[in-house]
Amino acid sequence: MHNFRTLIILLLVSVTPVAATESAQLSFDQTVDRMVDREHKFVATMRDMHPLAETYIQKLHQGQDHEVEPISDQYFLGRVFLNATLRESLFKKQHGGSSNPFTSAFSEKFIPQGFAQMVILDSDFQKGNYRFSFVRREFLGEVRCIVIDVQPRDQARRGLFTGRIWVEDRDFNIVRFNGTYSGSSQYKYYLHFDSWRFNLQADVWLPSYIYAEESGRQPGSPLSHDAYFKAQTRLWSYEPEQLSRDDEFTQITVDSTVNDRSFDEDNGPVKAQRMWERMAEDNALDHLQKIGLIAPASDVDNVLQSVVNNLIIGNKLEIEPEVRCRVLLTLPLESFTIGHTIVVSRGLLDVLPDESSLAAILAHELGHIVLGHRVDTRFAFSDRFFFPDPETFRRLDFARNAADEKAADNKAIELLANSSYKDKLSSAGLFLTALHDRSLILTNLIRPQLGNRMAIGKNIRMAGLLNAAPRFEKLRLDQIAALPIGSRIKLDPWSNQISMMSTKPVAPLSASEKMPFEVSPFSPFLRYSQADRKLVAENPAK
Repeated sequence: MHNFRTLIILLLVSVTPVAATESAQLSFDQTVDRMVDREHKFVATMRDMHPLAETYIQKLHQGQDHEVEPISDQYFLGRVFLNATLRESLFKKQHGGSSNPFTSAFSEKFIPQGFAQMVILDSDFQKGNYRFSFVRREFLGEVRCIVIDVQPRDQARRGLFTGRIWVEDRDFNIVRFNGTYSGSSQYKYYLHFDSWRFNLQADVWLPSYIYAEESGRQPGSPLSHDAYFKAQTRLWSYEPEQLSRDDEFTQITVDSTVNDRSFDEDNGPVKAQRMWERMAEDNALDHLQKIGLIAPASDVDNVLQSVVNNLIIGNKLEIEPEVRCRVLLTLPLESFTIGHTIVVSRGLLDVLPDESSLAAILAHELGHIVLGHRVDTRFAFSDRFFFPDPETFRRLDFARNAADEKAADNKAIELLANSSYKDKLSSAGLFLTALHDRSLILTNLIRPQLGNRMAIGKNIRMAGLLNAAPRFEKLRLDQIAALPIGSRIKLDPWSNQISMMSTKPVAPLSASEKMPFEVSPFSPFLRYSQADRKLVAENPAK
């Protein structure tokens, strides 16, 4: 019995992380010293990083029945540069407009650093400027953290962080901070936010998610204001997959003779035209992937491909070259074709309620392909892509004219009628009904960056499916017209790889929990990979 007990003790000791044991031996003051040192290294690391940052804001209104709903929205996409000051190089669809997300989204009384400021706790984090109070130890997923309350000292400069931080106890990196910045007044103030970082590469922890919220006017408060909104900021493309072929070049093997004579022939005009169009298609896709707007090929593409194949097989179509599917990493709801490649945005995939609704979206784009709506072959010349990244939405346009859109709608209805989805389209109609209802409110959510709008005034894409939709009843908890933003796709901010989230469905207990097309807080589950200590972030269902 004694030997068995000794063995158990030895096993427990052997699996205890050395860093965790070390952290338990440090005093609280020593822990703070290490945390401050790691934060200095983080700021230095961020100066070399230029991720994409996407901010989506929904302004809210609370009615007399206490029901809260969005009444307008704002959207910004830019690349972050942290040099002497923090700035964003914004991607814009059109010329003009404010360059600052804060002032254009709200009013001049807001501090003009923008939502991107929330990636930095303090650009010059000095221990002497703050009071630190130990709260507890707590797990964020499988990552054990030291929770600390942080407040600026009375004589410290304004604009310092005040709130709560979570410090992982292996290397003392800040993995989360929740609060605001000090120095607010009745006329200008900072917003409250919840900022998350992930261990994306070895010991490198980088910002990935930020949730911001203000709850409306608070009469009598020194911070009285009328801002009432929720916002999400996502960061990715820290190191987008480069499309250089250096590794492949070193592995090339060339046979001395070619035995298969079937390739010993010229290409005729039809085949040459197909190859030319495919080159234009590939050039556009490669460019969008290189700058971090399209995800590398993934299992999500395979999910979309299987639905497209169901439509093709059900309609006995022959399409050459084959249809492909890719995912645009931005939030606004859109889908479009680049030649024979169907592109669907991450945001649209997030909010679709089921497979039949996805089939309706893909059927519309497949309609363009079947009808022979071609890619612009000017993209076959690679010099067309020699422009700065923020110019992308101005230089690239894959929208179709109204006649082509209407023809694709009609063809899509035909394709769906001959598919396995023909008896399951009520949810697709319900989704389009909900989209139409919100189209005049959430104008930025449905404003495409590269393709056509899904709704314009009273007109909506695939309007023929509305007849199949049941009557929308807001209070019915079993009737889910659309999901909240961020419900399906998981994005690796380092590599831009995406996957479907493995989440357990959570049934709403009230109508307010259905949240169609709405912003919600982040609650990632953090997990260490034992192989390379890479942290995998899984964002469970809201």
